[in-house]
Amino acid sequence: MIHFQYSIFIKIICIFCLYLTLSCNQKQSNNTSSEDSEQKEIFQRDLDEIREDGKLRALIIYSSTSYFLYRGRAMGYEYEQLKRLAKSLDLELELHVAQNIDSLFIELEKGTADIVAHGLTITRERKKRIQFTEYLYLTRQVLVQKKPDNWHHLTWSALQKSLVRDPLELINDTISVRENTSYFERIGNLSKEIGGPIYIDTIRGNVSTDKIIDQVVKGTIKYTIADEYIAKINASYYPILDVSVPVSFSQRIAWAMRPTSPKLLKAVDTWIQKERKEVDYHVIYNKYFENKRTFKQRIKSDFYSLNKNQISKYDDIIKKHAQRIGWDWRLLTSLIYQESRFDPEAASWAGARGLMQLMPETAKELGVTSIFNEAENIRAGTNYLQQLYNNFDEITDTIQRTKFAMASYNCGYYHVIDAQKLAEIKGYDKHKWDGHVEEMILDLSYPENYKHRVVKYGYVRGIEPFTYVKQIFQRYKHYTNFIKK
Repeated sequence: MIHFQYSIFIKIICIFCLYLTLSCNQKQSNNTSSEDSEQKEIFQRDLDEIREDGKLRALIIYSSTSYFLYRGRAMGYEYEQLKRLAKSLDLELELHVAQNIDSLFIELEKGTADIVAHGLTITRERKKRIQFTEYLYLTRQVLVQKKPDNWHHLTWSALQKSLVRDPLELINDTISVRENTSYFERIGNLSKEIGGPIYIDTIRGNVSTDKIIDQVVKGTIKYTIADEYIAKINASYYPILDVSVPVSFSQRIAWAMRPTSPKLLKAVDTWIQKERKEVDYHVIYNKYFENKRTFKQRIKSDFYSLNKNQISKYDDIIKKHAQRIGWDWRLLTSLIYQESRFDPEAASWAGARGLMQLMPETAKELGVTSIFNEAENIRAGTNYLQQLYNNFDEITDTIQRTKFAMASYNCGYYHVIDAQKLAEIKGYDKHKWDGHVEEMILDLSYPENYKHRVVKYGYVRGIEPFTYVKQIFQRYKHYTNFIKK
């Protein structure tokens, strides 16, 4: 009887184990299926598709070293290097500004961009998800801490005693960093290495490293960690910061791509390997990470986009007249930058004068008494733009109509009319600037076109209005990235 009961018990145990095994296998199968499904959802776009589209889409961060606006001009390490990369690949650069650093890889995987142009530390964990380019430069992570407010009056030894001088002193203390960063990962590893806990205060992903460092300066947080090049350039402006304590060995900094873009990766790696041997490559690095004097100038400026919502000291005048003619003031500002770089005394070889480069005859017709007076120059220039815009009332698309007005402002209304006539003859749409009349304005540089029977006003150096319109709209795109309307 006992043997019989024991036999039944064994059978029940075996059935239960079999059930558990099948359940685990099913769960594992479901997990694998889920992972495979996620893998399949990663956006598919490699160099062939990018070349067909003609655009390299890049995800970039708005920060004091990566991408920003200064005195009307887009600048930044990543921005300048991306322009060089796009040019080498014969592609148009299309920038997407990441609103949250935590979402960089998500945006990459879903196809918002082809490349993440941000200083990313190459780590084993990240390699499981994305592929890194060749490294751009080397750095290490350092502790960012604030000196005492009276540090100027302390002896050297007293100052040293007031600061952390060894990572061991961080045991049971708190460091503030964003969660999805190599800094967060490094604090975890450092805790293990020194054999004691370091607590992490996590900061939202939409707060840049520069802003976190600024919180240390203000005393809002006690410590943070940053890459040494960012820490040092900030400490050059904020001498109350100490950034001398390393918390890592040298690390490689690179950009990121989807694993589904091997051809693009190879092309970018080839470019980086070649560029690292060029002088300009290192000049750009020094410009943003080593040149402390120009960094200080930018930080102090009212026309630095991380400080104020301003482009130039003429913003108020421009806004007034842009509203009067129904333009976005940032677009009008981009045109004025193109004309004079905001120099009210600018004068061209052809005789144009002032912020909007008015010809003396045009200025006189528009009632200008002092051509170098900023307010008069902008008033008259916008009046002239409005006249030109009104001349193209048959064009219903406002963006296209604006481009016709801009081209006319640059090279003359009647040259644009000639280009429209040529467009009709050659089968282009005379009411579209992009890809149609802009091509004809280029053709008016050649005798077979400017001597054509429909052309009344002859030769024009077509590359000037062609480039003029493109550059104004490219700059306007930057302005909309940085400056609220």
